[in-house]
Amino acid sequence: MGTVGLSFGSPTSGTGFDVGSTVSQIVANLQNIETPWKTQLSTLESQDTVISNLGTLFSNLSNDLSQLTDFQGILAQKEGSSSDTSVLELTAASSSAVAGTHTVVVNSLAQTSSGYLTEISNASDTLSGSITLQVDSGAATTITLNSSNDTLAGLAAAINTSSAGITASVLTDATGSRLSLVSGTSGANGDIAVSANSIVDASNSNAALSYTAAVPGANASLTVDGVNLSSASNTVTNLIPGVTFQLLSSSTTSVQVIIGNDNSDVESAVNQLVTDYNSLISALNTQEGDTSSGTPEPLFGSPTLSLLQQELLGGLNTQSPNGYLDAVSSAAGTTLSGSLSIQVGSGTAQTVVVGAAPDPPAANTIYTGSSVNMLSGIAAAINAAGIGVTAGIATSNGQSTLTLTSQTAGANGSLAVSSALTASTPTALTFADSGYTGATADSGTLGAVATGTDTLSGSLTIQVGNGAAQTITLDSSDDTLAGLMGAINAANLGVTAALDSNGTGLTLTSATVGSAGALAITSNIVDTTDVTSTALNYNPSSDISNLTDLGISVNNDGSLTLNASALDSLLNSDYSGVVGFFQNANSWGQNFANMLAGAGNGSSTGILALAAQSNSTTESMLNAEIAKEQSYISTQQASLTAELTQANQIMQQLPAELQGVNELYSAITGYNQNTNG
Repeated sequence: MGTVGLSFGSPTSGTGFDVGSTVSQIVANLQNIETPWKTQLSTLESQDTVISNLGTLFSNLSNDLSQLTDFQGILAQKEGSSSDTSVLELTAASSSAVAGTHTVVVNSLAQTSSGYLTEISNASDTLSGSITLQVDSGAATTITLNSSNDTLAGLAAAINTSSAGITASVLTDATGSRLSLVSGTSGANGDIAVSANSIVDASNSNAALSYTAAVPGANASLTVDGVNLSSASNTVTNLIPGVTFQLLSSSTTSVQVIIGNDNSDVESAVNQLVTDYNSLISALNTQEGDTSSGTPEPLFGSPTLSLLQQELLGGLNTQSPNGYLDAVSSAAGTTLSGSLSIQVGSGTAQTVVVGAAPDPPAANTIYTGSSVNMLSGIAAAINAAGIGVTAGIATSNGQSTLTLTSQTAGANGSLAVSSALTASTPTALTFADSGYTGATADSGTLGAVATGTDTLSGSLTIQVGNGAAQTITLDSSDDTLAGLMGAINAANLGVTAALDSNGTGLTLTSATVGSAGALAITSNIVDTTDVTSTALNYNPSSDISNLTDLGISVNNDGSLTLNASALDSLLNSDYSGVVGFFQNANSWGQNFANMLAGAGNGSSTGILALAAQSNSTTESMLNAEIAKEQSYISTQQASLTAELTQANQIMQQLPAELQGVNELYSAITGYNQNTNG
């Protein structure tokens, strides 16, 4: 800490000194302690701004990608057209529609059954009687007139509020009014039937109002791709799968219905993805230099910056597999058997066999080796064989799958794979803890096995309370449930093991009551006798393996360039391949989406989220230190002001005190020290 020299002037002058200025100098010296804290705080706040902006850019990119990875998104949309919109108009094409051209001939339109009652001259005439209505073979409904509905309008309202399935209305022209009935069901199954009718015009000599059937219900008749079909409605859905169209008129000539993939929107979505990626990479690259004022950017040299750049570069370069096997359990003990046939393009098929090679080995056959029966061993054997295929293992949520990626782009590198592999997974024995109280010991059950003689393998780790964890590993001497029980009891771990009454479950009980005897047990025991076997099928994914195939190239600065023509050509020739590239399991799209989620601030464990959390913790600490120092300075400032003010007052009084002493001395000695006395 620096020092402050106080200048009081002449102590006998009576002028004193400037208290405010002196205190300010001392306080300023104390405040120098805060300077590095405030500097660091300012740096962190600048980083926070950049981190927030980068988070927004990551979010934009994730949203762009979700348009392509969503099964109901852009890639699922279809567009279509009709060659004659006066006959047939296309109204919708769902994701289930398949691109192609269909020929439709509309022979006749669907008709909705309708009819009417006899006309009356005055719509307000009083009516009486009843009418029974029915639609096709549906339930009959009888409407009986009374004082509340004894007009045409009242009868129409009664029909409309009933469950007859018929819409009634009053039609009036220059000659009179009549009740119109229209079926609520179009087509042949919607015919209106009037089984009983006693309605009369009571105001006009009880003239009978008979029912006249005007239009019979009829289905539309049309031919789709040479197949004769019918539709109860002129709105036709799924006669062409996923397509809805409206029939407007009949025609003797055919109409061409064209269903196409929505290339323009897909290209727009990919272009937006490239644009937002370039915005993100530009923002990251900017942090590698200086600001306009010549100072380093906030994230210059930060590990956060390099991590983000590595994640993005790795994500771009991830290859989309051409296909993958069904997932298998990642649990201990899962083994594979059988074979896998792989052919690249028009090359010779190679067979991958799980196990050791015979003598002599078969031609065009790859062997994993003796006792090599895991997915990792199969992948290693394929990669070592140099057959133009890269094998990988993808693991998620306790499941693993083998992925295959051709090393040759295009049709020449297409994979033809046939799987005869089988996965065998032993049953895992888990521990279910029953809990404890302050007066009871912790206990739980391990199991269960199919029979007490089943062969077990693996290990069991047991910890009692805060004691050291102990592991029991099974071998051929104790590889049954009873053997495991004996091994536990012999180890004196503070736990008693006992078989249940069926001999298929193992109860473990702590020897210590309450929390001090709480059990923490990790089971890696499996029942190798009780095995589940599953055939592993091969699932073709996409023949597009990287961004280059999509028409996207990576520039030297990490930015991307999209060749729109190349993408359009690919969409026209291999639309399903593009869908697989973004949407299939283990695809580039799915992997890149996971990378973005793990790098941004969308989750609490994202790189940006963790950086923001770290900064927030440090900022809280610095603000606390600054607040503490400012409180101390405030106390010191008040104390110094009081003390120096008192000292200043004393100095200002010194001349008067000295004068009094001088006068007293003169009176005693008779000597006047004043020069003019």
